[in-house]
Amino acid sequence: MKKILVIGSINIDLVTRVQKTPNIGETVLGEHFFEFPGGKGANQAVAISRLGGDVTMLGRVGIDAHGKSMKTTLKNNGVDTKYVEISKTSHTGIALIMVNANGDNSIVVIPGANFDILPDDITEELIREFDIIVGQLEVPMNTLERAFRIAKSFNKMTILNPAPAQNLSSTFMSTISLLIPNKSELEFMTNIPITDNESICRSYEKLKEAGIQKLLLTLGSVGSAYIDSQGLKRYPARKIKAVDTTAAGDSFIGGLVTRLAIGESMERAILYATKAASISVSKMGAQPSLPYEKDVI
Repeated sequence: MKKILVIGSINIDLVTRVQKTPNIGETVLGEHFFEFPGGKGANQAVAISRLGGDVTMLGRVGIDAHGKSMKTTLKNNGVDTKYVEISKTSHTGIALIMVNANGDNSIVVIPGANFDILPDDITEELIREFDIIVGQLEVPMNTLERAFRIAKSFNKMTILNPAPAQNLSSTFMSTISLLIPNKSELEFMTNIPITDNESICRSYEKLKEAGIQKLLLTLGSVGSAYIDSQGLKRYPARKIKAVDTTAAGDSFIGGLVTRLAIGESMERAILYATKAASISVSKMGAQPSLPYEKDVI
């Protein structure tokens, strides 16, 4: 099995359920309050581990109670935390999450220690240890760029989940083996509304000019779409009542990466990832909802 490195955020999620997401200037009452371990990086690392992958996390936590508990949670889930360090100046990252009656969420992230991961923390020796590098955009962009540039020079697979949506340089995009955005992130990156297969293809062609060769678009309850030089293929989602969609994308990526790490085809990996994501939306919370390999099987 290939070794996986996740470079990303480690947060504590503060979650409330609401009947509706408030408009600007509006106050609504929350129905419940929960604290869950989260952060896109940590979520994806835990998902990979629970689904059988060999995964190491590179991240930062604060010198506070949340930081200690988050590192312990990662270890307890089988994630190697030798590259998870404690910041001496910042608090552990926090995500404020509202989940409405439809299971959809709105999220505000306060990065804290996540932004203390610096380019100098990424060395050639570190990247050489791993076969697949996974990143998101809740950590400094220049740190990820350095990691992906080094990884490409060693012919490693690099996977980027461009969330939250940001503009990427063509230099950065040329180092990405597989880009996995959702609909709003792809629209932000290309300025093309995603409405059908034709618009997906136009978006891919625009990204291809900047160096992206493989695009896997997640579309929530509609499923996903994979496109490369061979063309476009759609994959439907499984029908399930959503309780909380917070970690659906992270569960999908965890399933995909795990299956690619054991040498399965992209199609088989996507089908497996789709099942993993369908399980995660049936439960509240980010990491508590992430499935185990036995659940997916």
